[in-house]
Amino acid sequence: MTRPKFVIVIPDGAADEPTELLGGKTPLQAAHVPSMDRVSREGIVGRSRNVPERFLPASDVATLSLFGYDPEKYYTGRAPLEAAAMGISLGPNDWAIRCNLMTILDGRLADFTAGHITSEEGRPLMEALQAALGRPNVEFHAGVSYRNLMIYRGQPGEARFDDSTISDPPHDHPDQPAAEHLPRGAGADLLRELMAAAGPILADHPVNRARTAAGKKPANAIWLWGQGNAPNVPPFEQVHGIKGAIISAVDLVRGVGVLAGWTRIDVPTATGYLDTDYAAKGRAAIEALKDHDIVCVHVEAPDEASHEGRADAKVEAIERIDHDIVNPVLDALRKYPEWRMVISPDHSTLLRTRAHDRALVAWAMAGTNLPASGLTYDELSARDGGGPFLTQGFRLMDRFLDLKWSGRPD
Repeated sequence: MTRPKFVIVIPDGAADEPTELLGGKTPLQAAHVPSMDRVSREGIVGRSRNVPERFLPASDVATLSLFGYDPEKYYTGRAPLEAAAMGISLGPNDWAIRCNLMTILDGRLADFTAGHITSEEGRPLMEALQAALGRPNVEFHAGVSYRNLMIYRGQPGEARFDDSTISDPPHDHPDQPAAEHLPRGAGADLLRELMAAAGPILADHPVNRARTAAGKKPANAIWLWGQGNAPNVPPFEQVHGIKGAIISAVDLVRGVGVLAGWTRIDVPTATGYLDTDYAAKGRAAIEALKDHDIVCVHVEAPDEASHEGRADAKVEAIERIDHDIVNPVLDALRKYPEWRMVISPDHSTLLRTRAHDRALVAWAMAGTNLPASGLTYDELSARDGGGPFLTQGFRLMDRFLDLKWSGRPD
């Protein structure tokens, strides 16, 4: 007997507020999304709070919630999730710390992506940092594009970092003075030391000389943030009895899947940016359904568009997700006797502020035993349509997997 099939589509940061840039509409309202609307009309629309109040609104906490893990129990920091995706083991005294390659100009956080530097350019920069600044307890590891890691190898009984360590995400403070957002608290002295020492090394590197000559933004600084130690996440299959696969170009999201025990499926032409290969991700999801019970497709593009303040690009990214991913995957899902699909951003990313926000996100779910709402998929329908409102977003997964649940509001 064919097992039920489940698909989660995460349009990262797609949730937003009405903006004059789009005639007073949200990007979801402005976008032409017939397939997402088909999910909501044939199923239900609801809202969730994926980020508990005490956490910063970001994909690390929010993705844990979407995968059904209570961040209050399992979240230790952003960087450890990325370390898991990169295959970097963390001991009980070790800390992972995100290391952005970024552009700082006139003392301001000019671009947290260093002009979306490529992985091929970023790797020699990270190797140069390791050669110059690495030591027995400090390691620099190249990741994807501007998203890299620093690992601190601690000794038993050492408390170099703790809950008092504060580090600000650079993407939440565009164009603001860097000095106002430097790390503080336990271990901040080391982080500040490394950040200061990295500048001269990067400034004179051939990669940056070439980028500057080509009129591109140089990766002339690192930003250390998102620290955490190793999380202890129970395997998803142990909790729910089903086998999962994760499709994403972002190590953070891959890392949540890896920690959950899901199969990591890499799409070579997926970039984690606006130019990603949406259609290839859709094809990969359809193929993965053949030997997995649940498949997650994550797309970073709407979030990146918001960080750049580009309303047109955000709408286009949402429309590409609808046409190239939701449409073919939904058609494939409907061939199985029992199935469900849920579409949900992880968090809001506002065009107005170009930063993440802790506002509620709207989700749509269709499939076995769910009634037809007849509603479009957008924030207004989710707010006024009478659907479920989950104050704890991690509880959505249990309802999604429960084929007896008929969408009753809580």
